[in-house]
Amino acid sequence: MKRRIKSNNQYFRWGLTAFVVVAASILFYFGLDYLGDMFKVLGELLGILNPFVWGFVISYLLLPFMNIFESKLFSPLTKNLYESHPKMKRRKKLARGLSVFLSETLMILLISTLLYLVIPQLYASIESIVTAAPDYLTKAYAKLDKLLANHPEMDKYAEAIFGNLNNTLIKWAQNTVLPNMDTIIADVTSGVYSVVMGIYNVVIGMIVSIYVLYNKESVRTHFKKLLYCVCKPKNAKRVNSVLKFTDQTFRNFITGQLTDALIVGILCFIGCSILKIPYALLIAVVVGATNVIPFFGPFIGGIPSGLLVLMVDPFKCLIFVIFIVALQQVDGNIICPKIMGGSVGINGFWVMFAIILGGGLFGFWGMLLGVPVFVVIYTGINTLIERKLRKRNLPDDDASYEDLDYIEPQTGELVKVPPTIVMAAEPKSEEPKTEDAQEDKK
Repeated sequence: MKRRIKSNNQYFRWGLTAFVVVAASILFYFGLDYLGDMFKVLGELLGILNPFVWGFVISYLLLPFMNIFESKLFSPLTKNLYESHPKMKRRKKLARGLSVFLSETLMILLISTLLYLVIPQLYASIESIVTAAPDYLTKAYAKLDKLLANHPEMDKYAEAIFGNLNNTLIKWAQNTVLPNMDTIIADVTSGVYSVVMGIYNVVIGMIVSIYVLYNKESVRTHFKKLLYCVCKPKNAKRVNSVLKFTDQTFRNFITGQLTDALIVGILCFIGCSILKIPYALLIAVVVGATNVIPFFGPFIGGIPSGLLVLMVDPFKCLIFVIFIVALQQVDGNIICPKIMGGSVGINGFWVMFAIILGGGLFGFWGMLLGVPVFVVIYTGINTLIERKLRKRNLPDDDASYEDLDYIEPQTGELVKVPPTIVMAAEPKSEEPKTEDAQEDKK
């Protein structure tokens, strides 16, 4: 009887496994058909939750400042106000509230200062370019007329090019711009709406961040309860260690890149001021802000800044290009390695790979955060490889695999590649040329 029950249980498990596999295959097949709709729904859901995403991002960035303000400033100050034990919670709440308020105020002041410095400079730059545009065009036409006067053979080609250009512009305006005016207006309206919604998401995100920062212990507690509810204690410990490593990697990278960008921006402003390059403050802000993107940041900030200087003075543009190249060399070889201190942990090839892949998949945010994300993935894969090697009783250090030819299957001995011995070629002895040999050659 027991054997029948066991056999029936075994058949039931086999049948249940087959049913689950078939059901999962069917769901996977239909999921591929509706994959676009699923991503669309997911995108709409993320759009709805965008303020909360901003709130957690702002909380993550402001948490170190809040901890410093609370432990170093407001906790000692409020200690003398509430000495008795029953009011200990009130003292902690007051210190926490003041710390959150100061952190949020510091962020608002920083953003306001950047806008105050950039917007007037940007307005003055656009105004000067628009004002000087007729003068630039007049000078360009004068140089072109002089060039054509000295080279009459080029006059025919220039007339044909500019004549066709005028007709092409008229046809483009009539056939492309005017019929698609509704689409252009819709795109402009959509852009304005996106800007307004972005401001709305940031404002709501700041309100969410106040709640998250003030109740950080509660948020952490609920996350731990959920983690240990879903995972076993052993797996939860691994997840917790991975999250700690990820947090440390991101904090080191963000702190290092922001410090490096601040130093580069200050040095750029000082250098542009000494060299009397126009719009020094605006250029310093642009170069410093784009420098948070590794490898490609200097080019992203330097190219539009160089074009801006070129509109004013071509010779100053040449000086600016030389200066910015020298500044980026100093930053890449001296400043950035000193600040980062090898915290990224990967070489330049993988940094470039992570930025290109992240930018191609997720745009600006992929370029900005692609390096720390890749470091976490790279470290996780490396950890799994080392764990697998230890299970097989094989060495997990890199030095053991340098110049390795193969590992002996029976003994596990590491056999190195034998050094290549270059044998010196023996000089050929020249045989005396006899009369018979000369006749044979003939």
